[in-house]
Amino acid sequence: MRIIAELPHPEFKISILNMNNKFIVKVEQGSLEQSYKIPEMDLTDGVNSVFEVLDEEFLKTVASRFAEMRKDFKDAYFRYNY
Repeated sequence: MRIIAELPHPEFKISILNMNNKFIVKVEQGSLEQSYKIPEMDLTDGVNSVFEVLDEEFLKTVASRFAEMRKDFKDAYFRYNY
């Protein structure tokens, strides 16, 4: 697995990796991570197509999902400690 590109974003780190004929989009925010696998054969223009998939609407849902993930973890951690 190797990083082939990074996409700058003010809220999280976005890395695009390549492994086993798939692009893996890894989005990180603090200790949380989301990953998405896209088969190379599903894209017409290689890694450039991955950039097109990562449009503003998609990134808004990613940010929203991070908020949900953080809340879920905080709730679980609270149940564990109290």
